[in-house]
Amino acid sequence: MGRGRAKAKQTKVARELKYSSPGLDAEALQRELAGVSTREPESSDDENDYEEDDYRRR
Repeated sequence: MGRGRAKAKQTKVARELKYSSPGLDAEALQRELAGVSTREPESSDDENDYEEDDYRRR
């Protein structure tokens, strides 16, 4: 795909995102604003310490 076609496709996608009105999940928004998390913790402290140590060695 040439640059012109790629740019046109990007513009089309950007317009769709800008002007589309996706459904609003009011309950999910309220939970997010209240700070209630339904997700699992991303990682334990031990894993974070290892990553920081690994980064410092480089």
